[in-house]
Amino acid sequence: MNRCAEAAAVAASGPGAGVGNARLRPPIVPRQASFFPPPVRNPFVQQTRLGAARRIQIFFLGIILLPIRALLLALILLLAWPFAAISTACCPEKLTHPVTGWKRKITQPVLKFLGRAMFFSMGFIVTVKGKIASPVEAPIFVVAPHSTFFDGIACVLTGLPSIVSRHENVQVPLIGRILRALQPVLVSRVDPDSRKNTINEIIRRAASGGEWPQILVFPEGTCTNRSCLITFKPGAFIPGVPVQPVLLRYPNKLDTVTWTWQGYTFVQLCVLTCCQPFTRVEVEFMPVQIPNDEEKSDPVLFASRVRNLMAEALRIPVTDHTYEDCRLMISAGQLTLPMEAGLVEFTKISRKLKLDWDGIRKHLDEYATIASSSKGGRIGIEEFAEYLKLPVSDVLRQLFALFDRALLEGIDQGQGLGQALGDLLGGGGQKRRGGGNIGGIVGGIV
Repeated sequence: MNRCAEAAAVAASGPGAGVGNARLRPPIVPRQASFFPPPVRNPFVQQTRLGAARRIQIFFLGIILLPIRALLLALILLLAWPFAAISTACCPEKLTHPVTGWKRKITQPVLKFLGRAMFFSMGFIVTVKGKIASPVEAPIFVVAPHSTFFDGIACVLTGLPSIVSRHENVQVPLIGRILRALQPVLVSRVDPDSRKNTINEIIRRAASGGEWPQILVFPEGTCTNRSCLITFKPGAFIPGVPVQPVLLRYPNKLDTVTWTWQGYTFVQLCVLTCCQPFTRVEVEFMPVQIPNDEEKSDPVLFASRVRNLMAEALRIPVTDHTYEDCRLMISAGQLTLPMEAGLVEFTKISRKLKLDWDGIRKHLDEYATIASSSKGGRIGIEEFAEYLKLPVSDVLRQLFALFDRALLEGIDQGQGLGQALGDLLGGGGQKRRGGGNIGGIVGGIV
């Protein structure tokens, strides 16, 4: 029996398995421990619709506001560059010691002021709640939900802490010099040890007792539409030090800030936002969260607790989506399939089935064979149960619903998706035979 069958067998052996009608009865286990679909079907899309009146308003306001704000932004960036240059003068790109002394005392207050001026010039009205923790109290800020590049306002309000950034970003003219002034933790794509080195650097800075600036992290790792909190990456929680959660809200009637995988582009959002009279944003600093002994040894547990606290304060659900779901969603969209076909809550499924990305190479052909050998590449719940050698039960229906989110009678339309995911996860070279959604989605999630 393969791992999928083993996981289903364990779940099916739980209390209440196989009793009653799954469509009428409540879940027999909590959703986070089951295969039930998430409360938010797709957190990676944002559809902002503009009516005729709103378009006319944006047009006339844009004639006045857009050129003024563009000039102010350019002026502020030009003013910030020399101070950033002074702060980073004679310093290597990859710092081994924090910037201290007169450089920091002179440049940091000016850069903080210019950062606030930049967002004010774009029309942002900021409401701050709570108290910012000192570097000794909380070496790390964790900010969520992450939904837009405008979330950088949290960096300004927290006093320009260090951030984690790609090494290539510091090479960008003008912006790169300003980024270096934040003393970032740089990540290299070409260094095979980059991930380990990044974690070690975060640990070193977090344990410095306040010598280094605080570190600001967006633990979700990608942008969502703020309808839920997706899986928190454990990087910010590995050091086992206190963290301060920071909540972001954009309580505006018209959403011109959300930058997701499907929706307005970077330029469109900048233009739309600058054409608004003002844009409201709320930044709330929650109490510092101190890990217990168990959480210090298990950063995933610490991350989960902090995420639940933040979700409760925001009054939104949590899901097990992650960046890998975005990759699958884009693959589905490119094949003119429903983009939700690729959203499988990768974190939960990989944990329950104990599989990783490399597992696709072993299991994709197996699942493709199941789909292609059935009636027209389409299977029903009975055939699904027969393959897993399990009775049709509530839990098995949950598992089946994972592959058939539309709750149709069978699993189909997956040959293109299965093949694309095989190419994507297999390295893009050798093509694999396409299968049904079982082959594509199960292959993708592992």
